[in-house]
Amino acid sequence: MQTIKEVCVDSLADAVAAEKNGANRIELCGRLDLDGLTPSRKLIKETFSTLKIPIRVMIRPKHPSFIYSEYEINIMIEDINFCKKIGLDGVVFGCLDENSNFDMTQINKLSKIAKPLNVIIHKAIDSTSSVINSLILISDNKNINGVLTSGGHRFAVNAVDILKKMLDLVPSSFEVISAGGITYENFDRLHSQIEGKYYHGKKIIKF
Repeated sequence: MQTIKEVCVDSLADAVAAEKNGANRIELCGRLDLDGLTPSRKLIKETFSTLKIPIRVMIRPKHPSFIYSEYEINIMIEDINFCKKIGLDGVVFGCLDENSNFDMTQINKLSKIAKPLNVIIHKAIDSTSSVINSLILISDNKNINGVLTSGGHRFAVNAVDILKKMLDLVPSSFEVISAGGITYENFDRLHSQIEGKYYHGKKIIKF
């Protein structure tokens, strides 16, 4: 089984370097120092016109909260529509309610609008009360293609059993993208334990 290494970047230079050094896919963000925000439209267009590998764009208008007002949801819709117009591979977002559980009304709305792009729910899942229950919720939505998660922990190394359980709960067509401190140095060891297909990190490729 081929593994997919997705590198998160917030500049064109890093995107080009990641592709050159073997990344299978890019998650394009703005402000990785804030765990990733929506990148500028200029950066999206430049990266899309330069790279040949698939690009998924972070849709996240603010830091640190994943609780969004109607105004912020409308901004996210505009950004998703921009990505659709360009023809990117996918978008990445997540919405929580006041109780730190998924706001499925907002998620369902955004995921429907995003089609036919791939829709990935990001690490907001790791802030919910149960990553397993949250996974079941989103996997029931046929417009959602996957989730980016460190199994409710900060680092994947502390959540190997949970990540394996998450993989067992969903069909192989649903991407469980393991993340959280996965680097080119520990990748082989973690992959041998998790046995997933999809992995994500800033340093998952050496460049």
